[in-house]
Amino acid sequence: MNEFLFIGIPYLAVAVCVIGTIVRFRGDRFSITSHSTQFIENRWLFWGSNSWHWGILLILAAHVAPMIAPGWWQSLLGEPTRLYILEVTGYGIAFLAAFGLGVLILRRLLSESLLALTSRADWLLLVVLAFQVATGIWVAVAYRWGGAWYPDAAVPWLRSLVTLQPDIAAIAAMPWPVQLHAVSGFALLVLLPYTRLIHAITYPVAYLWRPYQLVLWNRRAGRTHEPAPSARQATAARPAARAQLDERS
Repeated sequence: MNEFLFIGIPYLAVAVCVIGTIVRFRGDRFSITSHSTQFIENRWLFWGSNSWHWGILLILAAHVAPMIAPGWWQSLLGEPTRLYILEVTGYGIAFLAAFGLGVLILRRLLSESLLALTSRADWLLLVVLAFQVATGIWVAVAYRWGGAWYPDAAVPWLRSLVTLQPDIAAIAAMPWPVQLHAVSGFALLVLLPYTRLIHAITYPVAYLWRPYQLVLWNRRAGRTHEPAPSARQATAARPAARAQLDERS
């Protein structure tokens, strides 16, 4: 069972994510978007979207940093004061993300227009995200000082999966809430190609070299504008050209 949970599910989730993303990009790349509903409702979206995105991005950074630079992370938390500051900051960021996600869910429930536009895939994604955030807060509260034990519990397992040499000894020894949070995180990879979550892997790199979009405002709206000389000449030439075509026919 441990091999299925901590080896089979992660690799299966990654395979589904990669293949599904490639198929969607090649078959319907214009559907890769967040499907913004800002025009329908903007006030709740401002507070929910900003709180959620900033919170979850900082949480992901705290999860990835020990994997990329484990030595730097351990030296950073080697002093008790810094560990305490990280613990308190982590609580604040986690509740910020939970607040933002809660606002986004309530926003869809309380607006008839948004409720009609919300698909089953959207609800499934919101439920999985809420479950993942809830289990993360549960683990943070029930098993304190996660910044200290996370590099020794989950990081070796995750790094072994990346190197294709799975080692589940560390994660298998952790309490079941920690294991549940770790395994359920891969459910988001499965949903990524088939929901609006796919916008998380898109970056507006083309904006760096695309031409500027020029917007012209008509400040004399309501007035009668005289056509440009080139336009007048073209308008005057049309009857003569049409008469020549009639004579030839």
